[in-house]
Amino acid sequence: MLEAMILRYLPLLFSAPEVFAVIVAAFVVSMLVGLIFHEYCHAVVANRLGDPTARLMGRLTLNPLAHYDPIGTTMILFAGFGWAKPVPVNPNYTANPKRSMLLIAFAGPASNLVVAALAGLPIRLGIVPFRHLFDGGYLDFGDGLDLLGLFLGTVLFLNVLLAVFNLLPIPPLDGSKVLMGLLPDHLARQYARLEPWGMGILMLVILAPYLTNGAVSLLYVTGPVIGLLIWLFSGEYVAVG
Repeated sequence: MLEAMILRYLPLLFSAPEVFAVIVAAFVVSMLVGLIFHEYCHAVVANRLGDPTARLMGRLTLNPLAHYDPIGTTMILFAGFGWAKPVPVNPNYTANPKRSMLLIAFAGPASNLVVAALAGLPIRLGIVPFRHLFDGGYLDFGDGLDLLGLFLGTVLFLNVLLAVFNLLPIPPLDGSKVLMGLLPDHLARQYARLEPWGMGILMLVILAPYLTNGAVSLLYVTGPVIGLLIWLFSGEYVAVG
């Protein structure tokens, strides 16, 4: 959980307050920008494909208030994780509803990868050093370039994490809709039967490390993918897991 990740660095508030401030700022920016741009891209792709639902409901905008969820978005500031208000879509307006739903769903995680790539560009070009959440020696982060590298590296890391997590093929995550668009119709219909159980399955997956004392963890599967994407955007590999 992102809350636990923030609490992990709480001692830095007293030993290196500037580092703690950069980490918290990166968390807030990653969550707010990542989630808002994520929902906006769902709306953009839906509108381009012929579905006006999101546009007519005022969701085709980068205005944070349009995507604000009273509970989920507020939790970002207090709990370190949360969600934006889901964009309503109706792919039946489009010429190919199945293909359109796949593209609309994929647009969200793809937007997080765009944010990650932009954050990683100065690192990839060697303008700033790569600093990240698992980088040691925080007390040695003395100059502005180190702190900027930490900010950008954290934004990069968290947006990759958001993209990979949302691509998990578990309802109601975007990955489930992407998978349904890829499956043959008869398999897609069978897979759709999991939807009522999706939230329960997702919670079990998230809580598995705590329930099994670390024996089962989502990071065992997603860690290598996250590490590969971080390497792609930053030029350095980070072992996650």
